[in-house]
Amino acid sequence: MTDRDDAADWLLTKTERGNPHTRLDARHDGDIAWSSGNLVRPLIHGATYLPALCAVLEATGPGDLVLFTDWQGDADERLSGEPGSEVVEVLGRAHDRGVDVRGLVWRSHLDQTGFFATENRHLGEQLQRRGPEVLLDMRVRAGGSHHQKFVVVRHRDDPTRDIAFVGGIDLAHSRRDDAAHGGDPQAQPLTPEYGDTPPWHDAQVALQGPVVHDVETVFRERWEDPAPLSQAPWRRLGDLVRRLDTSPDPLPEQQPPPPPAGDHTVQLLRTYPDLRMGRDYSFAPGGERSVARGYAKAIGRAERIVYVEDQYFWGHGVADVFERRLRTEPGLRLVVVIPLVPDLTGLNRRAQDLGRVRALGRLTAAAPGRVAAYGLENHAGTPVYVHAKICVVDDVWASTGSDNFCRRSWTHDSELTAVVLDEGYARDLRLTLAAEHLDRLDDVAARGLAEVMADCVDPAGMYDAYAASADRLEAWHRAGRQGERPPGRLRPLPLPALSRLTRAAAWPPLAVIHDPDGRPPRLRGTERY
Repeated sequence: MTDRDDAADWLLTKTERGNPHTRLDARHDGDIAWSSGNLVRPLIHGATYLPALCAVLEATGPGDLVLFTDWQGDADERLSGEPGSEVVEVLGRAHDRGVDVRGLVWRSHLDQTGFFATENRHLGEQLQRRGPEVLLDMRVRAGGSHHQKFVVVRHRDDPTRDIAFVGGIDLAHSRRDDAAHGGDPQAQPLTPEYGDTPPWHDAQVALQGPVVHDVETVFRERWEDPAPLSQAPWRRLGDLVRRLDTSPDPLPEQQPPPPPAGDHTVQLLRTYPDLRMGRDYSFAPGGERSVARGYAKAIGRAERIVYVEDQYFWGHGVADVFERRLRTEPGLRLVVVIPLVPDLTGLNRRAQDLGRVRALGRLTAAAPGRVAAYGLENHAGTPVYVHAKICVVDDVWASTGSDNFCRRSWTHDSELTAVVLDEGYARDLRLTLAAEHLDRLDDVAARGLAEVMADCVDPAGMYDAYAASADRLEAWHRAGRQGERPPGRLRPLPLPALSRLTRAAAWPPLAVIHDPDGRPPRLRGTERY
């Protein structure tokens, strides 16, 4: 449990959020911009989250409300792995039972650019044919996306059952993997290094209590934005030909927050871009950058450890937040877990390599011996694609969301993350993730987290345990993988040597495509968000 004064030290106030136009914090007193009395459960891996989501959806009834957003969606993805648990079937059956189902799916850029417009459009079309109102939302900055991934379920007759899920897991192929990391049988291809069924490490959180009302408000603000879903005339014509719904029907009146469910304090942080050219969001004119501001405030208090699991960790300005604190706090350690190899090839991979070198190389130089970066592999030696977006600061502040550590997520795309302020929750989340990466999950199941992970409770101990495990596994690989494989999944992250020519060629796609700046003109070129 956290008192109000402690919360204000770690979390953003309404003023610090910097968006007076949102109604997200309207129900909170004074300058408070967070919710107390909640219960939060981390759901590590899609094979944990998706079946849990399926069970909640299948238990809905007449008059209940289901709201969801998605960056990528596949109508045939099986939530539980069983026939009949496909996304379109589960949501379609809920509609048939009298549940009000609404969805906002990012329309996506063209398939030819490496995205999935066809899949997302088909998800919207199939759900619309089944009855739920699911809209393709392209109210984004040029080259941007709606990257939020969350679900809200409100129960008409029993608000104690209300629940929201927030994190990085889409209702899409490849997400239903587990701790063994053999991959989702319904696979989405990545680069050849990841094999036919890419191993996928991800996370979501289940939220119960008053914060469910806050997550619902995030959806309602987007749904009720009066701007057209797409500005492009050819998209409007295509929607007309396919008879797609492009006009959101009014939502039912929002019910009061659910009753308290636990002792966790939760704050929602968001990113919305400055859309420019008079196309501002009605609820965030000029955008919102509370994700960047929230990280800066929390990391600015770090004394012992910042633990990050992320898809990217690169780019312009992101390293600044860490470097300032590492230089002023000599006992602080930073541990970063990201994919061993990017999920792109050619010049796009070089752009991502450059982003890694710029951020991690700089931080390693700023704090030698206190910054460590790792990738993951499964027991077959296949790299694990780290898609989780998790950050733990000093075992007090813990975030799980859709946002990555990059300028794009902090300024350019829509994002949502849930921050939990609770020492027990944050510590146990860090230790649970460490237990997986150190191959101790079976021992934890038998003897408990506290006993098995005792050497990692102190952040310095975990830092050393990660280094020792990664060194043993790396030595085994270098020796030709002879003898028994050492336990653990951690590999030291290689930072490639990039020539001046490669850096020069990789810089434009990094700055313009992979890590663009979505801030208003007055902030561009500064360190302010």
